[in-house]
Amino acid sequence: MTRPAGARSIDQILAEARSRLHRIGPAEAHAEPDALLIDIRPAAQRAAEGEIPGALIVERNHLEWRFDPESDARLPQATGYDVRAVVFCSEGYTSSLAAAALQDLGLHRATDIAGGFKAWRAAGLPTA
Repeated sequence: MTRPAGARSIDQILAEARSRLHRIGPAEAHAEPDALLIDIRPAAQRAAEGEIPGALIVERNHLEWRFDPESDARLPQATGYDVRAVVFCSEGYTSSLAAAALQDLGLHRATDIAGGFKAWRAAGLPTA
C-alpha cells in the first residue's frame, strides 16, 4: 500500500501534538488551582473506570464546540483564550490530540494529563 502524499501515521500525528504540549502528571494537575479538568471519555468508559470528582465531562466529539470562546455552543467555563484546560482520557493518548485541538482554537494553556485517568487513579488521587 502506498501512502498518499502528505499522509501521516497516527504515531506521527500524536508526536506532533505532544511536541506542542507541556503535559503534566496527575499530582501536578490535582495541585493546580486554576486547572479546569475535562474528562473526554465516553459514558461507558467513565462507568467502568470511575471519575474524577469535580471534573467537567465533555465527550471528545463535542470538545471544540464547547470550548471555542467564539462558538454559540460554548460552555460557561469557556471564558476566553486563557482558560487552563487540562484534558484527560483513559490513558493519555486521545487527550493529547484533544489538547492540541484546543490549542489550535487559541487556548494556549491547554494540555493533558500524562497517563490519563489510569495514572490519576494509580497515584491514589480522589476518584468516584
